[in-house]
Amino acid sequence: MVSAYPQATSSSTPSAASATSYTALAQAAAVAAKEGPTGTDTRHVAFPMTYTWDYAAQRIDLRALYEKSKDLNWNARTLPWDTKVDPEAPNVPDTLNPLFGTPMWDKLEPKRELPNLRRHLASYLFSNFLHGEQGALLATAQIVNCAPTPDAKLYAAAQVFDEARHVEAYDRYLREKIELVYPISPYLKTLLDMILEDARWDFKYLGMQIMVEGVALGAFGMIHQMTDEPLIQQITHQIMQDEARHVAFGVLSLKDTYREMAQNELRDREDFILVSSRLLRDRFLGQEVFERLGLPQKECEEAVERSEAMMLFRRLLFSKIVPNVKRLGLLTPYVRKGFEELGVIEYETWEPTA
Repeated sequence: MVSAYPQATSSSTPSAASATSYTALAQAAAVAAKEGPTGTDTRHVAFPMTYTWDYAAQRIDLRALYEKSKDLNWNARTLPWDTKVDPEAPNVPDTLNPLFGTPMWDKLEPKRELPNLRRHLASYLFSNFLHGEQGALLATAQIVNCAPTPDAKLYAAAQVFDEARHVEAYDRYLREKIELVYPISPYLKTLLDMILEDARWDFKYLGMQIMVEGVALGAFGMIHQMTDEPLIQQITHQIMQDEARHVAFGVLSLKDTYREMAQNELRDREDFILVSSRLLRDRFLGQEVFERLGLPQKECEEAVERSEAMMLFRRLLFSKIVPNVKRLGLLTPYVRKGFEELGVIEYETWEPTA
């Protein structure tokens, strides 16, 4: 696909681009994907909103994180979008495909069906990264409203801009390079709805900053290491730098929250951690791809469950979640048992994010 975007400028000053070129950028972003979901989905949410009238820094750690975020801003527009991308090439090793080595894989026609499977699996993965980034955009905007300190509000506002940049980057990559966008995984949609509709402020942090962003950080790290496609590698590298701060924001904000919490309230958080963990694990099964391509659904799902590469990938997703849950004092016997059943308790000795 030939890009509709005007050539990026290396200058970051407002005078470097005219009103006409800004309009051209907006017009280029209006070109829809060849295939992809459309429309809107409205949810009715309610949660307490907090004004703060003392603007002096109260949480030095969060204010320092805010200052750091300002210095690390980047512009998705200036990424090397002229990079040629073949979405049907083995941009990650085929041995990591969950169907590799199965009878279904052997039956794929190598010049047409196999390249098409690569394209659809890549689209499915990056589409759900895109939808997850929109979820983070919405959830962090809620944190701006409900956070009790000026430092948390300022950092959350900075993160909202980060999330907008991530949405921009993944959206453009999918529209321009893969030319296919998948709808959101029902597992991910269920989790995002839980986070956004809950009125309790700490669930916003726990659900988004610890769980969703934690899994994303693990997934992005693996993609960055495994792919040899330079554009998505650079996009992932840039986003990973932001995500590490986002997870740190959650850990710092929640670090003393659960110490004296009543047992019945604590059990709500424990249940939420385990339910969200299962939803995040299952969002990578790829059922929608197999159904769309007419592959045998049951056999493909069984192959995913048996795939050693996929089992490793799904376990490594929790390499950030487990130590951070422990850092917050939430690795209770109840949660520990759930993590043991998921096969991820091995990460409890890893370093937390903050």
